[in-house]
Amino acid sequence: MNRGKSGGRFGIVDVGSNSVRLVVYEAAERNPVLVFNEKVMAGLGRSLASTGRLDPKGINRALEALRRFMALREQIGVPQLVVAATAAVRDAEDGAEFLARAEDICGFKIELLSGIDEARLSAQGVLSGIPEADGLVGDLGGGSLELVPVSSGKPGPGATLPLGPLRLIDLAHGSLAEAESVVDRTLAEQDWLKDFQGKRFYAVGGVWRNLARIHMAQRNYPIHVLHQYVIPARDASDISRVIERLGPKSLAQIPDVSERRVEALPFGALVLDKLIAALKAKEVVISAYGLREGILFDRLDKKEQAKDPLIAGCRDLAGRLARFPQHGDEFFSWTAPIFAEGILGETAGEERLRHAGCILADIGWYVHPDYRAHHAMTQILLAPFSGIDHPGRLYLARVGYHRHEGRGEPELLGNLSGYLTEREHDRALVLGLALRLAFTLSGATMGMLPKTRFDIGKNSVTLVVPKKYEPLVGEIVAKRLSALARALGRKSNIKVGK
Repeated sequence: MNRGKSGGRFGIVDVGSNSVRLVVYEAAERNPVLVFNEKVMAGLGRSLASTGRLDPKGINRALEALRRFMALREQIGVPQLVVAATAAVRDAEDGAEFLARAEDICGFKIELLSGIDEARLSAQGVLSGIPEADGLVGDLGGGSLELVPVSSGKPGPGATLPLGPLRLIDLAHGSLAEAESVVDRTLAEQDWLKDFQGKRFYAVGGVWRNLARIHMAQRNYPIHVLHQYVIPARDASDISRVIERLGPKSLAQIPDVSERRVEALPFGALVLDKLIAALKAKEVVISAYGLREGILFDRLDKKEQAKDPLIAGCRDLAGRLARFPQHGDEFFSWTAPIFAEGILGETAGEERLRHAGCILADIGWYVHPDYRAHHAMTQILLAPFSGIDHPGRLYLARVGYHRHEGRGEPELLGNLSGYLTEREHDRALVLGLALRLAFTLSGATMGMLPKTRFDIGKNSVTLVVPKKYEPLVGEIVAKRLSALARALGRKSNIKVGK
């Protein structure tokens, strides 16, 4: 695909075996901000296995969806639009005929992805949202399963297998027992899978996201964000086996199961259970990023691709909500002495989270003071970030809370303390208190903080302030400095310099 970034909104129409979906992003950039998302469950691949052709009703539904999406493109204003077709259109005898009709509606050429391209782009999408991913990506569509190794930020050579739920339903005539034989036989032919035993499995696809929602509900898990949600492999297998045994009526009654996924869910659960067994996986990591995000990432220039997705996402949110979005870099430098070696110290990953916390420090300023702490915490917990796991997200949320509330303990979302280590709790409190002090000292303005500094000794924390800014050092500054020093197990001092 052609690389390059140009202005304006960027859209993708994904013509899949089960659904046809339009997603529109604010721009083609490292942190893709979704502004519109619509899906039609067309079922193009419903009868492909038995007839070799696309489902007639599915064709009509897909073409109607494309007509609407092209009208929406004009209505919303989407100068850059990619339309990509995958397994069903690729494999069907009448795929070329369907493409011709679809291209008449679109007015331009549709990209028919090969199995290799689909697998690569799906894996690239996962890596764009989880850059440190190391293991095997599985993207389950209606007609196919893409399996791709990922490591060191790059996808390896993978495979496309005919194990999508719609195809399995058709092949097995709706019988899970027959489908099990198909899955067992197909996976047994993949000798290369043994090289990834014991590694993480990164699950992509709507069916598997529904399984994750069920797991969240069972645990009463407080952070309803699917991206980078981790399910122990044993739990994933247990849920899959339960789902396999339930009939459509029982599945439809589960609150966390999409009605549109009821038919496919047992077959997708079967595939996941078999993959976990074949891989001897210990964990299943849910990725909200997949093919569409891979297509978008592939369009970015090298400089944009190299950006940290978490930092890019934090900058985007701060740019929308903070008074001075640039403040974050000042805070990052200003708080560095507190986390220096010999004081608190920090790993590269902890430094990255501190940077993110500093960027997000002011996103709650416009809310009523009584609600700022909980508002900031909620914004961070639920923000559409990538490049961060759930403990990291919770750490940043606690930083945002303490920045507004001081040493208090959040009541929001029940008891969250068990999801972080004592070290993480302590560091979130210290950073939050430091940011609370920073806003008080500077009057929430730019340029003043870099002229002050911390001198931190074995028993004391000294804030050094130039003579010019001495009048800014009042009772509240002293109080908040003292709170920070106590969190570090030290006493506070203020020194006026030249």
